[in-house]
Amino acid sequence: MGIVEGGVALVTGAASGIGRASAQAFAREGARGVVVADIDADGGEETVHLIHAAGSDAVFVNCDVSKENDVERLVEIAISQYGSVDYAHNNAGAKPQPSNLHELTVAEWDRIIDTHLRGVWLCMKHEIKAMLINEKGAIVNTSSAAGILGGPMMSVYTAAKHGIVGLTKAAAAEYARSGIRVNTLCPGHTETPMDREPPGGMKPGQIGRYAQPTEQANPAVWLCSDWASYITGATLPVDGGATASL
Repeated sequence: MGIVEGGVALVTGAASGIGRASAQAFAREGARGVVVADIDADGGEETVHLIHAAGSDAVFVNCDVSKENDVERLVEIAISQYGSVDYAHNNAGAKPQPSNLHELTVAEWDRIIDTHLRGVWLCMKHEIKAMLINEKGAIVNTSSAAGILGGPMMSVYTAAKHGIVGLTKAAAAEYARSGIRVNTLCPGHTETPMDREPPGGMKPGQIGRYAQPTEQANPAVWLCSDWASYITGATLPVDGGATASL
């Protein structure tokens, strides 16, 4: 028996990196269906292929999390395909372009805020509607070590990631009595396509190396499971100690 046995999991940004590892981890831990969402169709279909090859079920949905119609359709497909949404890992993101705050363009501000913060809000909005039907569910939102600390040349990314932490806490407080838990995962630098060149000159944590995607995915799935049944509104750094000291 896996720790999410029989549940249905939805993972955004699942075409590669942490999202792909998370989708695979949900499947490995017993989810009866995994909904793989991303704007990268080739990568998303490859994630589904990997899950099928391991003997579990998954479906890919092309979804831009900054667009409400896409997100609403994503949740509708999850319900039509599997009957419910029990777990969600809102992980989709976009790599920021380092910039001094006074030189930051409106277009870059909107791009990062829309994908990271607006995207998490839209996903939670429609996931929670689905979860309220059964009065149970668990959501993990991917923030960052930049959601705990600030970094030079990273003002909009820091703002978005801090916003995710605050949004998660508000949702956790609002829906706890409805049986829905919401927590934040704050990864440090992880060996993913988006993190090959760390922005802002940040270094790996005290452990002295980058994380592997599975080292972020496993805590995300654990937070969704009943092993974490009394945890909601938490902000979990998975950063090798990067935020433990300055």
